[in-house]
Amino acid sequence: MAASGVTDIEIPIGGRVHMGLLGIPPSAKAIVVFAHGSGSSRHSRRNNYVAELIRARGIATLLFDLLTEDEDRVYENRFDIPRLTNRLIEVTHWLSTQEALANMAIGYFGASTGAAAALKAAAELGDRIGAVVSRGGRPDMAGETDLARVQAPTLLIVGGYDDVVIELNQSAYAALQCTRQLEIVPGATHLFEEPGTLDQAASLACDWFSQHLGTA
Repeated sequence: MAASGVTDIEIPIGGRVHMGLLGIPPSAKAIVVFAHGSGSSRHSRRNNYVAELIRARGIATLLFDLLTEDEDRVYENRFDIPRLTNRLIEVTHWLSTQEALANMAIGYFGASTGAAAALKAAAELGDRIGAVVSRGGRPDMAGETDLARVQAPTLLIVGGYDDVVIELNQSAYAALQCTRQLEIVPGATHLFEEPGTLDQAASLACDWFSQHLGTA
């Protein structure tokens, strides 16, 4: 059952069907597509919470499963960044075929390995993507070459207790050549499960999308 104001949809891609959750606030002119981390799905509690706050800013959201159910049963597929990237690109092209979505500015929100897929897709699609946010992500897995190609303003959000991932995000930040920002949320571990930390991360993401998708 989808949340209030959110519709269950099926997205046909290359002979496969990917399930999604689409929410479109009144008069929305931008949409944020979520790229989930390894082992997660469109039902991710944390990402749905962030999506709800993004929609409260008047921006549409799409949470979809980058892998089909059969593909997700193969553990290695969850870390197949090229495959995840291609799915995200295919879904982005699908948006342009939907009358209600075709003219919207597009942002990506990536978590964990989904952040790498979001940045690689943004590198491929150039100015088609208006903004990228990584939350607790592995942007380093996108590779320095693609990171340097990203044009979309990019925000990297990391938990203050996530020491190794902080270093990996700092390396990715150095490789990016676009408008970029690195925010460290104090007291947060990798999944932002500590009280108030997910709210801080969500607020940073909402501000970033509001700022950059409004002018995309």
